Amino acid sequence: MLNGKNAVVTGSTSGIGLGLAEALAKAGANIALNGFGDPAEIEKSRARLENDFGVQVIYNGADMTKPHEIEALVDEAVAKLGSLDIVVNNAGIQNVDPIEEFPVEKWDAILAINLSSAFHMIRTTVGPMKQRKWGRIINLASAHGLVASPFKSAYVAAKHGMVGLTKTVALETAEFGITCNAICPGYVMTPLVEKQIPATAEARGLTEVEVVRDVLLDAQSTKQFVTLEQLGALATFLCSDEAAQITGAALPVDGGWTAH
Repeated sequence: MLNGKNAVVTGSTSGIGLGLAEALAKAGANIALNGFGDPAEIEKSRARLENDFGVQVIYNGADMTKPHEIEALVDEAVAKLGSLDIVVNNAGIQNVDPIEEFPVEKWDAILAINLSSAFHMIRTTVGPMKQRKWGRIINLASAHGLVASPFKSAYVAAKHGMVGLTKTVALETAEFGITCNAICPGYVMTPLVEKQIPATAEARGLTEVEVVRDVLLDAQSTKQFVTLEQLGALATFLCSDEAAQITGAALPVDGGWTAH
């Protein structure tokens, strides 16, 4: 489906990002991975995707808080892959604290990585997409881009901003064969979510079991975590020609969370 297309997925060394990279590679796209982690594990993931799906996979460890490193990531990906046709803005971090105790440096970092990095990725890649009259931009927002939860002020603010950014870019690119959409997952059992469980337990005075049952999955009517495969299938579809008239959408994959 995506043979000959080239994709960059930020924050793709683990969790949702790696799952999305795998789905796009399976569909035939060459991939630029990005993120932090153990170099040996990252290389193992890079080689596995390349070998399993017969595509080219590169890695760049750009820090998503630094615009010049984001530009260097784009330059390297274009130099090695030939173009960037698909941009998936997935990089994200989290912090859980009451707003009066929320560390200022955490607020700044979350806004930089979860929102501003998407702006910098888009501004450096959309021009060539316009010239080629084809492009797909997928922003990983969250159910928290549509509704709020307590103790997550920076994350909720950034994800709401991601939905607004998505709509604006969709309007600006609508006549250039480019789509821009936001995927809004509910809870997926990723390393990011796993780290939230003890912090949420402490903030709310609950056990970790109670956090999973009564906080994480409380609003998801299916009482099930969203899977990487489900998100990957949606991302792949959004990159297809069949999805060319879907743009500016914030698509919940949340087990009914935002239906309440």
